[in-house]
Amino acid sequence: MVDPSTADAVPLSEPLNTPGRVVIISASMGAGHDGAAAELARRISLSGTPVDRFDLLDLLPAHLGRALGTAYHRLLVHAPWAYQRIYSSTEQAGGTGPAAGALLRVAERRVLRALPPDTSVIVSTYPGASRILGALRLGGRLGVPVLTYLTDFSVHPLWVAPGVDAHLAAHAVPAAQARALGASDVRVCGPVTDPRFAPAGPQERRAARARLGLPEDAPLALLVAGSWGVGPVRQVAAEIRAGGAAIPVVVCGRNTSLAERLRADDIGHVFGWTDDMPALMNAADVLVQNAGGLTSLEAFACGLPVASYRCIPGHGLTNAAALDEAGLAAWIRTPDALAPGLADLIHGPRGLLQRAAGLALFAAGPDTGPAAAVLRAGRSGASVPHPGSVTARRPLLPRTPRPRLAVYRLAATVAVACGLWAGGVGLGMAATAHDYPGLMRAIDHRLDPDDFTPAPTFEGSQP
Repeated sequence: MVDPSTADAVPLSEPLNTPGRVVIISASMGAGHDGAAAELARRISLSGTPVDRFDLLDLLPAHLGRALGTAYHRLLVHAPWAYQRIYSSTEQAGGTGPAAGALLRVAERRVLRALPPDTSVIVSTYPGASRILGALRLGGRLGVPVLTYLTDFSVHPLWVAPGVDAHLAAHAVPAAQARALGASDVRVCGPVTDPRFAPAGPQERRAARARLGLPEDAPLALLVAGSWGVGPVRQVAAEIRAGGAAIPVVVCGRNTSLAERLRADDIGHVFGWTDDMPALMNAADVLVQNAGGLTSLEAFACGLPVASYRCIPGHGLTNAAALDEAGLAAWIRTPDALAPGLADLIHGPRGLLQRAAGLALFAAGPDTGPAAAVLRAGRSGASVPHPGSVTARRPLLPRTPRPRLAVYRLAATVAVACGLWAGGVGLGMAATAHDYPGLMRAIDHRLDPDDFTPAPTFEGSQP
């Protein structure tokens, strides 16, 4: 197996044809987009190529990006049904509405100005950034290649942006979905995960358990819910404990109140935000997740079988379906199937098959990984136009007649409060937000996420 620390590093003997740098644009909507960007930057840096990273939320005007992140968080926590409605509607629409288009136009100039003049290639790990960069590319205002790295296993239509030169996928399943949505150049390049996530031997496993204060011999189910700790985590922890197949070990991310509630529920092993996820995965026998993001890929790198259960709406459900289709993670759809499903993953043949399939994702050679694909694209040596020339060029997105422009800008502002760009797909909020007042009331109601029981989602339906 290839050493993940140098999995697709381009040798120093193969520099870019002309001096240049790689720019990666992500968004701090949770940790998955940023995590992929950070590891991609590390791998590219091994070639000696300079790399700059930007958070799209920081490039939006008037601190709008931070408001978007807060709105998305509130939407997932307080009104998950509304997020599902947005996700499904934008999936059907397959594009963005006029309010989102107005916001994109505002961001174009700021993104272009942020690019260093020696930029040779740009990579997006967030669909909103891909939309902006693709627009600049189509409009002739950006003369360097733009690539999108698909961080999810399921591909929402907003991931496939016109103007993007190539889409990089971790597996054939998301690659096929991207092609079906119209992406013309899709390459299966494998995942990007921190090299600390790697299979552990028996001695490392015992040491990790001892250091973390975990039982020495009992089967352990590592329950994760993203950096924000969203979803019915308390309910799932109680169900794992009651099933008896494993002892729950819960990571709450930055959700300190969730950690306190779990401890009050007598869940014995609860962790908050931690930088020691590799040790937790080495200590565990199975991972239980609800979103299908970067943490699942990290588990695959560790050879840890994965179960998707009580998934959050939207991308949580579609990622569960895609991972199940790929044979990488078991999608447990009903409470009755939880205990036997975990037992099969820990002790049975399903676990052995998934461990092998997960580790196979990381078997690619150094010339086929995403970092190598990015550097090859950068060898064109094109330059970034000076931002001062932007106003002289025709705008990419059609300009709205002036009397209606203020209306669309107002709509964009309202959409922000409702979770615009929610989960990487809220750019389509403006296309579907015909019930803003009701949605606002739902978000403001502050529903307890652990009281949300997504019964219809066990069958994979879209409520």
